[in-house]
Amino acid sequence: MVDPSLPTLSIERQCELLGLSRSSYYYVPATESEWNLELMERIDKIHLKYPFYGYPRMCYQLCQDTGQRINEKRVYRLMQKMRIRAVFPRPKTTIASAEHRIFPYLLRDLPIKHVNHVWSTDITYIPMRRGFLYLCAVIDWHSRYVLSWDLSNHMERWFCVDVLEAALQRGNPEIFNTDQGSQFTSNDFTSKLLNRNIRVSMDGRGRALDNVFVERLWWSVKYEEVYLNVYENGAELYQALKAYFKFYNETRPHSSLNMATPADIYFGKRKL
Repeated sequence: MVDPSLPTLSIERQCELLGLSRSSYYYVPATESEWNLELMERIDKIHLKYPFYGYPRMCYQLCQDTGQRINEKRVYRLMQKMRIRAVFPRPKTTIASAEHRIFPYLLRDLPIKHVNHVWSTDITYIPMRRGFLYLCAVIDWHSRYVLSWDLSNHMERWFCVDVLEAALQRGNPEIFNTDQGSQFTSNDFTSKLLNRNIRVSMDGRGRALDNVFVERLWWSVKYEEVYLNVYENGAELYQALKAYFKFYNETRPHSSLNMATPADIYFGKRKL
């Protein structure tokens, strides 16, 4: 129903009129060569196991695993494309725009005592049989409840803004934490928070574990759903993740929540 050739209605406006997020128009997967797609899947699995690997160690590990000679520049480019971030200071792979404001990290040693105290967001790569998509989600730190999520074949800021707006329909956090990626430092994104008097917090550069609860969410999503299945297209992936996040929020007991579900804690059915 969306016609990109219409001169008077942008894709954004057509999606708005249809009640769709803009990113849903772009569920066609991003593409790379078959060899690069294989390397990206391997990189993702290695990163989940060894999050402190930068691109030189990652390249060495790939060469060992595949028996192939692989150029470090290729590995570096693919890690940038996947938003893979080692947990120590390194060359910039999360790029903040020079004109965007960077906010301080507010969460160090801060006890998280209740729901809607701290929310955070991030983007991760999700593989399919032919190509890949990016997943963005917003999570409540206290309950681990996934407030909103969506898929896209790009990382432009409005994709992240759509996910943020969906989360804000549930209410306001006191603090919202992101990394320093240009999607999150853009005025389009931060203004949504500041206009609601939400304090903005941003990870230190190279400190992926400043956003530890989202990193744990990605591990769960990938090892409990994504790497157990092969998705033929974006629509199939979307339906699988829709079912998984419902399971994650409402059924899966979390040991860190005394075996309650995120929904139990977020909606006050159980207390920590």
